[in-house]
Amino acid sequence: SQVIVHDVNELTEKLFPIVEAMQKHFSAGSGTYYSDSIFFLSIAMHRIMPKEITQIIQVDLDLKYKTNIRDLFDEFDNFPAGAVIGIAREMQPVYRHTFWQYRRENPQTKVGEPPPDGLPGFNSGVLLLNLEAMRQSKLYNQLLEPTMVQKLTEKYHFKGHLGDQDFFTMVGMEHPELFHVLDCTWNRQLCTWWRDHGYSDVFDQYFQCEGDVKIYHGNCNTPIPED
Repeated sequence: SQVIVHDVNELTEKLFPIVEAMQKHFSAGSGTYYSDSIFFLSIAMHRIMPKEITQIIQVDLDLKYKTNIRDLFDEFDNFPAGAVIGIAREMQPVYRHTFWQYRRENPQTKVGEPPPDGLPGFNSGVLLLNLEAMRQSKLYNQLLEPTMVQKLTEKYHFKGHLGDQDFFTMVGMEHPELFHVLDCTWNRQLCTWWRDHGYSDVFDQYFQCEGDVKIYHGNCNTPIPED
C-alpha cells in the first residue's frame, strides 16, 4: 500500500481562493484567517486531489474503530443518484440552536428537528467524499459560489463556527439529495455538551443510536469507552 503525505501549506494555498468566501460564515473567528481554510478541505477536495482519485474517506482524529474501516468503503455503493457525500447526522441539538431564528419564523419546519423525521444537521467526523460525483455535480459546484453561499446564509440566518460541517448542514437543509446519510453507528458521537446547556428536555431524541457501534467519536474531548 502507498502512503502519500500532503503539505498543509500547499493545500491551504489551493484551498483559500475556493473557500475564502465561506469562512466568514462558518469559522470561529470573525475574520477570514488563511490558516482556517484547512477546516474547509473536504468541501473542495474534488478540486484539489488528482483526477485519478475518485473516492476519499476523511476522518477526524478522535475516533475509535470497532470494525474494519474497509467496510465503510462499501457505503459508496449505497449512494443514491445525485448524492456526492456520505455523512452521519449530528447527534446533539446544536443546529436546533443555530437555526433558532429560521425556526421561529417557520414554525412548521423540519430544520433543526430530531430524527427520524427532522433535519438535525450533519457531523463531519466521518466523511465519504465521492470526488468523481462532486466533480460532475453541477448543483454541488454552484453551491460553492460566494453568491450562493451568501443567499443561503441569509435565508437561514446562519452563522456557524464548525467549518465544513456547517456548510454541509446548511446545504443539506436546502438540498438533502446531495447527501447519503450514514447510519449513526458509523459516527457514534459521545459529546453531551448541549444536554447541560439548555436542551436537556429534547437531548435524547438527538443522541440515541440503535445498533452495534462501528466507529466511536469522542468529540469535545469526551472519553471513548474501553472495550
